[in-house]
Amino acid sequence: MRNSKAAVFVAWLLAAASGSLIGTARAGDAAPHLVQTLCQNCHGLDGVAVLPGAANLSGQQKEYLVEQLRAFRSGKRQNPQMSVIAKPLTDDDIENLALWYSSIKIRVETPK
Repeated sequence: MRNSKAAVFVAWLLAAASGSLIGTARAGDAAPHLVQTLCQNCHGLDGVAVLPGAANLSGQQKEYLVEQLRAFRSGKRQNPQMSVIAKPLTDDDIENLALWYSSIKIRVETPK
């Protein structure tokens, strides 16, 4: 399984370098193609993390998500996976990803 994740990541890097993924969407687009390509393996398409240690993103405030992605991109915030994933993202990509995950509605239930 580790090799398959590495292969997906290498394929993403090659596609990103060719410009086929990054910067293709306009700000305001939900960018599901970016989510499917970059995020869903760890954070899930619906923003519910599928890996231990990955954050749940659904329902987070857009401004928070933008700030965190920019921090990963700049190196201000460090994480072995996120630092690499965020590095080539454009401002439009970050806006689109933040819009996608912030637009997902969540339901919270308090303990009984």
